[in-house]
This record gives sequence, structure tokens and C-alpha cells, in this order.
Amino acid sequence: MRLERVWLIIRQDSQVARREAHLCLQELQEIGVKVTVAESGLSTNPFPGLLATETERPDLALVLGGDGTVLGAARHLAPLDVPILCFNVGGNLGFLTHDRRLLRDTLWTRLREDHFALERRMMLAASIDSGDGVMQGPHTALNDFYLRPCLDELSPTCQLELDIDGEVVDQYRGDGLIIATPTGSTGYSMAAGGPILHPGIEAMVINPICPMSLSSRAIVVPPRSRLTIWPLGESSRRVRLWKDGVHATVLEPGDRCVVQRSDCVALMVVLNQNPSYYSTLTQKLHWAGSLTSALPSPN
Repeated sequence: MRLERVWLIIRQDSQVARREAHLCLQELQEIGVKVTVAESGLSTNPFPGLLATETERPDLALVLGGDGTVLGAARHLAPLDVPILCFNVGGNLGFLTHDRRLLRDTLWTRLREDHFALERRMMLAASIDSGDGVMQGPHTALNDFYLRPCLDELSPTCQLELDIDGEVVDQYRGDGLIIATPTGSTGYSMAAGGPILHPGIEAMVINPICPMSLSSRAIVVPPRSRLTIWPLGESSRRVRLWKDGVHATVLEPGDRCVVQRSDCVALMVVLNQNPSYYSTLTQKLHWAGSLTSALPSPN
């Protein structure tokens, strides 16, 4: 990898991330790399400014934070084919990040000598059709889109009709609907009872949130499916669209949301020689913890 220009994206309001970023900045500058540092968080989006002021795209985006920081970077950098290397610094679960102990001096040599792999993670795109022939968007997401009632509604429920490739499949009445990628299957969708998809599988998970009908279940559909979601019921009930947990837009009465596989993918740098997705699941979700601890130690 050519390593001449790096964007160093750190989690907003994290002192730990700032300390690690300072060390990375010093090490990179010592080997002649031009570094641009920016904070990212729920209330701070540095990417429009970076894309407007930086004349050259970076060779690498180094992200120090949790999965939320990574998701924000992926939404903006995937269309530019910028590789993203992530470390769990100040984050929580960190499904998309490396252990911060891999942040050593040898890391930069390793990158320059191409001792890494690139994972291509499927993303989603959502557009809003208001019936006037003009599509709003597209919005992009690495984890998921979900539709939920606006906070100012009289009832916390909504009614959504799902159309897949021109065929009406179901009408969901409940707290909303999640459309997730394999990457996002371990996020909100999993918390709502959806299946876990290996990232090597390209598909979309459609998962209702607390449906009132026991017949409404999560389904997995091919990646090239075209999903159309129509809000039903009273015209006063608006529905809010979220992307990776960040507000995207509001569907007004008569609008429809069209979700498809995005044309771009997130390029994730993987440092492990033999990465195991199952090992990650076992570690992050604490699977077989009691079984492992109960095993006798070898003599």
C-alpha cells in the first residue's frame, strides 16, 4: 500500500482515542506521511469538510473508536474506494475493529509491504420517492436502515407494507422494520431477534421490530432484491428513516422508501493472518463462556 496521505479519524469526546491518535500522528509524521486529524461522532461529521478542503484523497483512513465511528467513515469513504483500518479505542463491542494492541510501530511497515487483506463489505442504498418523479437520496448504510414512527406521534406503532421486486409480501404493524446487511446482522437486527449472517454471504435481512402479528418473521432475501416500503394508516402518522443509527429523513404521507444493494462497498483492512468470524462472535457475544471455563486444564 502506498502510504503517503492518511486521514486519522478519532471518536469524538474520547480522551483515550485522542491519546492514541497523538502517538499515531507522531509515528506517521516521522516516516514522512501527511496526516489529517478529525473527530467524528453523533454531533460531529467531519467528512463533508474534509472532502471539500482536501484536494487529494487519502491512501488510508485510520479510525480510532468503536463501531459507530467506523460506520460513519464507511458511509462517506466507500464511494471513494478509500481503505479503512479500524481499532477499538474507546468503543464498546467493536465487531468491525481490531484490538488496539496491534497499534505498534511495525504496523506502518506491514501496511507498506502489503501484509494485510481487504474485505469488501456489502452496503445498502435507500431513496425516497414522493411521487413527483424526483428521488431523494440515495442514503447509504453499512449496517442497516430502519423505519420507526416519529417521536411526536400519538402511538409508538406504525403500519408498513413491504414490496419485494414488485410483489407485495407483507404488511407489518408494530414498532417498525429493519433492513440489514450481513455486517449489520449482529447489530439492531440481532437485538430484535433476527438471524446472524456471515459477512461472506451477500444478502439482506428484513426484520420487523416487535410485530403485533406472530406470523411476521425475519426473512433473508437475495442481494439484488428491490425492496419498497410504503407507510400505511392515517395520513398524519409520519415515519422516520434511520441509517446506521443516524437520522436520515422523514417519510411524509404518500412517500415510499426504496432500498437496494449499493453500488459501492466498504473496503475494510484486515490485519489478522487467519481471521475467524466465529472466533469474533464467540468473543464479542460471550458464547460458550461457561463451557470454556469448565474445561479442565491440560496436565
